[in-house]
Amino acid sequence: MKNFEWFFIAYVLWNVLVFFMTGIDKLKAKKNWYRISELTLLISSFMLGAVGLSCGMIAFHHKINKIKFKILVPISMVVNILLIYVLLFRVDLYCIEM
Repeated sequence: MKNFEWFFIAYVLWNVLVFFMTGIDKLKAKKNWYRISELTLLISSFMLGAVGLSCGMIAFHHKINKIKFKILVPISMVVNILLIYVLLFRVDLYCIEM
């Protein structure tokens, strides 16, 4: 497989993980258990997990009323788009052989 295919697979898996992290946090909130921190969710979002967090927020109706998430998740989406652009079009992934 080409390096960009590995990147795409890793990107999808990471976003699925972040999506489920959001769902797990929602379940923990309902059960009044120890929670996943907001910082962990937001850092995951900025580390190319914005799609997963956004979908998780909508699917699980979780954190959608928090002003911190209303502001930072869209910003993380823009950061993700810029990072993906840089990684795929500005960094020569073909020079990194696996």
